[in-house]
Amino acid sequence: MTLSRTWWTPLGLWLVVMAAGLALRPPLPVDETRYLAVAWEMWRDGNFLVPHLNGEAYSDKPPLLFWLINLGWGIFGVNEWWPRMVAPLFGLGSLFLTGTLARRLWPESEETALAAPLILFGGVFWALYTTLTMFDMILTFFTLTGLLGVVSAWRGGGLSGFALLAAGIGLGVLTKGPAILVHVLPVALLAPWWGPGLGPAPAWGWGRWYGGVLAALLSGAALALAWAVPAALAGGEAYAQAIFWGQSAGRMVESFAHGRPWWWYAAMLPPMILPWTVWPPLWRGLAGLPWSDGGVRFCLGWFAAAFAVFSLISGKQPHYLLPLFPALALIAAHALPGQGRRLDLRVPGLAAATAWAAAFVYLEAAGNLPRVLDWAAPPWALMAAAAGLACLFLPRLRPAASAAALAGLSAVMVTALHLILGPSLGAAYDLRPLAARLGAWERDGVPLAHFGKYHGQYQFLGRLEKPMAVIGVRDPDERAWLERHPGGKVVSYRKTPVSSPKPAYIQPFRSGYVVVWDAAAIIASPGLADRES
Repeated sequence: MTLSRTWWTPLGLWLVVMAAGLALRPPLPVDETRYLAVAWEMWRDGNFLVPHLNGEAYSDKPPLLFWLINLGWGIFGVNEWWPRMVAPLFGLGSLFLTGTLARRLWPESEETALAAPLILFGGVFWALYTTLTMFDMILTFFTLTGLLGVVSAWRGGGLSGFALLAAGIGLGVLTKGPAILVHVLPVALLAPWWGPGLGPAPAWGWGRWYGGVLAALLSGAALALAWAVPAALAGGEAYAQAIFWGQSAGRMVESFAHGRPWWWYAAMLPPMILPWTVWPPLWRGLAGLPWSDGGVRFCLGWFAAAFAVFSLISGKQPHYLLPLFPALALIAAHALPGQGRRLDLRVPGLAAATAWAAAFVYLEAAGNLPRVLDWAAPPWALMAAAAGLACLFLPRLRPAASAAALAGLSAVMVTALHLILGPSLGAAYDLRPLAARLGAWERDGVPLAHFGKYHGQYQFLGRLEKPMAVIGVRDPDERAWLERHPGGKVVSYRKTPVSSPKPAYIQPFRSGYVVVWDAAAIIASPGLADRES
């Protein structure tokens, strides 16, 4: 094993994709801007115990991401680039932990350890999602941490292995609540099924094994409660109920109100792990895989148990599955060496070239493209098609090199998407110009309000020092705000532009416009801010 083979290929691909994401895409509302706002209010107010959003306690997510953002600000100063790097850095760390887990499961197969992180990164959904400021990449990292502890405990690590499992559970809870348990506990409980394939059972017996799992669970819970109990006392009864109930069973119950059918994940998964779903050597390898292998069973138990749980829960989002992707990458990587010494890349290369050539034709022919796409999109689509076409002419490669080539193809695909969509995303979603204007108004003493539900999207981007009032002119109390602040400004949204009365500010947003009105104009024309025309 050499450093260059182990580290530099996934690191280089990650850097390319991250550079494209940071340079070409703004922080996206409402999720990314909301998490930046929570971190900003934590920094601004010096309250690191109870997160807040627009001046109110924020209970939707635990605080670890916000703590890490503030830690970086303490080192580098307040900036935009560090918060956008935190979750992606955990995604990068997950690549290396996946390779480490492969070595612990199959110590005799260096090819598997080299291929696994490349297969993980090479999934287009993973490569695209790794640029976002969200929680699932961090949760994936701590899932892998906990599972490395499980394998270590089985292979003789004992106390240190269970301590690593406890750390993964506790930090996972601080990342995204009890969801971490769905990813790590079933694997630990299924040890009698996968364990014998990894080596002899621990000499201390099953009673002490499950006692160790229970101790790790309780220790992880204690780590999370070290924050949750003081936060609940400081945040009040409603906040306490929200963090102890809303982030666990309450969230699961609520999910049934906006759910998807049980088979939705099964339908979504194949396109999410492209290009691997269209690579024949992988399918041949899976057909010949020894399913009694302990490492394979370990990964199957990890994937199948969590996948079943998430399929049965009505509320579904594609990124909920990200902590399961390393399990699929490990199985795929272990299947590849059984395919002989060298593999070809013709089918995924041809599929990519065909898809992007079709995109190029469409972009060239479409007469109604947004102006920001007119000049930029077709050349980048042609570049991506050329990258797919190049795979047809590569020689047959060893498994890890083949995985690296297809991971590189995925990196080109994601970079091309950023190059094509970056201008339109900037035009439709970049709220920084308006946020800067709101910050200037606030510093000048102008009262600010937001018409309708507010997700904090201007708080960090405008470095706002005060909460924005949330109003709706049909409510008498909110009408009173307008009358108390006739020199104030109100942010609202509409589908079409407006010239009369003249707004204080207007810019495109999504498929419509975000508009700032003078409070006096709304008082003179009731209903102006909620106009949907």
